Amino acid sequence: MSDSDLPSSTGTAIIGAGIVGNSLAYHLAEQGRDDILLIDKGPLPDPGGSTGHASNFLMPVEHSKEITNLTRRSIEQYDDMDTFTNSGGIEVARTEERMDELERRVQSAKSWGEPGELLTVEEVEEMVPYLNTEIIKGGFYSPGAGTCDPLRAGEVMRARADDAIDGGLTLSPNTEVLDLHVDDGTIQAVETDRGTVEAGDVVIAAGLWSPKIADMAGVDIPLTPAVHQMVSVGPISFFEDYEGEISFPVVRDMDTQMYERQHGNDLEVGSYQHRPILWDVEDIPSIDEAPLSPTQPPLTDDAFEQSMENALEIVPELLDDPEAGVRHEIDGLLSVTPDGMPLLGPLQDVEGLWSCAAVWIKEAPAIGEAVAQWMTRGWSDIDLHSSNVNRFYEYGTSEKFVKNRAHEGFQKIYGIVHPAEQWQSSRPLRTSAFYDRQDDLDARFFEAAGWERPQWFESNRDLLTEYNSELAGLTRPNEWDSRWWSPIILAEHLHMRDNVAMVGDMGFGIFDFVGSDVAEYMERMAVGRTDVDVGKTVYTPILAENGGFVSDLTTARLGPNHYRVITGGAAAGSDRAWFNGHLPPDKDVNLIDRSDSLCTLGVWGPDAREVVDGIAEEDMSHEAFPPYTAQEITVGEVDVWAMRLSYVGELGWEIYAPMGQARRLWDTIAEAGEEYDIRPAGMGVYGTTGRMEKGYRLYGHELELEYTPAEAGLTFHGVKEADFIGKEAYAAALEEENAATLCTLSVDDHMSADGERRFMLGNEPVLNEDGDVIVDAEGRESYVTSAGTGPTVGRHLLMAYLPPEYADEGTDLQVEYMGEQYPVTVKVVGNEPLFDPDNERIHSED
Repeated sequence: MSDSDLPSSTGTAIIGAGIVGNSLAYHLAEQGRDDILLIDKGPLPDPGGSTGHASNFLMPVEHSKEITNLTRRSIEQYDDMDTFTNSGGIEVARTEERMDELERRVQSAKSWGEPGELLTVEEVEEMVPYLNTEIIKGGFYSPGAGTCDPLRAGEVMRARADDAIDGGLTLSPNTEVLDLHVDDGTIQAVETDRGTVEAGDVVIAAGLWSPKIADMAGVDIPLTPAVHQMVSVGPISFFEDYEGEISFPVVRDMDTQMYERQHGNDLEVGSYQHRPILWDVEDIPSIDEAPLSPTQPPLTDDAFEQSMENALEIVPELLDDPEAGVRHEIDGLLSVTPDGMPLLGPLQDVEGLWSCAAVWIKEAPAIGEAVAQWMTRGWSDIDLHSSNVNRFYEYGTSEKFVKNRAHEGFQKIYGIVHPAEQWQSSRPLRTSAFYDRQDDLDARFFEAAGWERPQWFESNRDLLTEYNSELAGLTRPNEWDSRWWSPIILAEHLHMRDNVAMVGDMGFGIFDFVGSDVAEYMERMAVGRTDVDVGKTVYTPILAENGGFVSDLTTARLGPNHYRVITGGAAAGSDRAWFNGHLPPDKDVNLIDRSDSLCTLGVWGPDAREVVDGIAEEDMSHEAFPPYTAQEITVGEVDVWAMRLSYVGELGWEIYAPMGQARRLWDTIAEAGEEYDIRPAGMGVYGTTGRMEKGYRLYGHELELEYTPAEAGLTFHGVKEADFIGKEAYAAALEEENAATLCTLSVDDHMSADGERRFMLGNEPVLNEDGDVIVDAEGRESYVTSAGTGPTVGRHLLMAYLPPEYADEGTDLQVEYMGEQYPVTVKVVGNEPLFDPDNERIHSED
């Protein structure tokens, strides 16, 4: 390991030598990278970032499967390096609402396979005797929680990396990055105040400074520094009889958004309760200017006043210790992103440039491992789709957007966040040309990738009366279950099934691929055979080399050298990066992003043909426009491109038009549909009720890296002759017995113990008849991947992967929701739809 001379070139340059950069260097070395340069502006072992001051406790259970898996794996690594102390952790509740939330925490623990249980007040007091338990109602105990030493872990990782590559790790502390050299869209070199280093790959792992480094290459890493206040009080006489750093569980006082934890003879008190205090990167002082370190400015006293009052309430015995005083107090700076998740992966506008930013200590070792796997083999053992840096591509990277969302998100860090909760700031940001028409109809807008999409329309409230009898038993009396939901969604669904509905805009990612080599490229990218006749559409999985899902989407062939890819709006940035990253440099293939230039309007239902045929210049009959084909047609005065397919299981079309003519298209169809009582329907129908009745899978829910198309029931493509990414693993999966198979279940009895009907929302654990969480042969827990009411079939439906012994139609199981077990039955094994299993509606000739 060398830290003297800066090399003239390196295979991989990592900018940032905090816990993230150290972890990445170690795991890249383990993956076979043998020429690694680790650069930091500060000294080692503590270069001055958040690694040196962040509270170093790790609570593994989150409502995010991704973050829980990352934290658990990080704990394993810290433990392997002898830098982890298993103290356990307790989240305490001061309110009944928080106790309900802790019930949900237990639910998530079971779903992700992490131990956790509810504690009574007496049990909390027994484990943490210095708490004032008179003000709490109970707690959630995480036995796997504990504390780590990230600085020591960094030293171990650097040494292990150097050993793994026989001295091939070069350290360059006290080295400032001045510029990133980019040529023809590819990273070339890192310019520093000690010289310029040519580099094959460059990873930005610089924490708070990552946006500044990224800007040198003309790209964005959307995060902002935010203050997390912390004080350390001591010496505490109560702790004098205990040895070591920590002898009691870490305590999170969730309702005050605070934590209190022993640190030797001190008590560390941290707060997220205070007003959001956001910094600009340029205002962070240099190492020489900072009294402690650049990320440890002095405490903002007035912002901490309420926090100290709340801390005195819950640990009065300790903080009132006459021998104790405040020994350390800071406004610790950490990274906050627009959605609170990390920013990982290749930055698609510069080949060879990677982001590994906005990572907290509790996830860092596992993220270093996962990103190293991604860089060296193309996929990671832990699915990182929610952390993909490209999810904000071309809409969510402005300074104002980042700070608005960070300001809002900071207040949710310890908050009770509903699974469907919508962001309120920086909206509306992306609107289709239908927006004003939908707003006039009193749409309730939800957001996906910045797009405003109606979830339901209050103008359809009259449908509740029309469908009153069908909706009996399907409405949701509990406030939590019905939050961010309306029974109007179910009524819109039934109206579509009976008549016709128009759904727009879905906010799709729309990419055109053109060039003389495009047919070969598309075959390489997709499981399905895409070398089809012009006008054909193909729904297909997109896989990594391990056979797991990267995406699922629809392709259409528009011409001999022209394809169109349509993908979900929320996945558009990540999918664009995947396709862009696999463009062959020596072939004629070009990507054109049309997501902002084309609108999409779906027209579906038994009367869809009557509506469209009356205003289209072309023949819209079954014979002239068969299912799963696409054509250019003219609707009224608007030239459009239409696909006859459906995500809701009905006859109809997705109609694509230039954004500038969208209003005219909407008005033309709405007027033509009046005699058929056409109604607008929202994404609640498109994305949930219609999809669930048809058993359609959704990327990020049913479809992830850890499941194969065979397990997901998507084997209808077989194995085509042409080579494609993941082919070998995919073919093997088709030959093997599934460790688990995706099934559709229905809830048999919604009645809770207190006599209220409850409705699952997703991510709940699936239990066997003995009440144990079901686990497959791969060690994967069964949980609800999607939940939604199917009003046509009169059932609340769930999807879940089940091992063979349970994947049998008619099997009785249970689902745990908010601390109670509800009976469910397996209705469908595999991909056969529960509604209209023969797809007669989609293929309708009438």
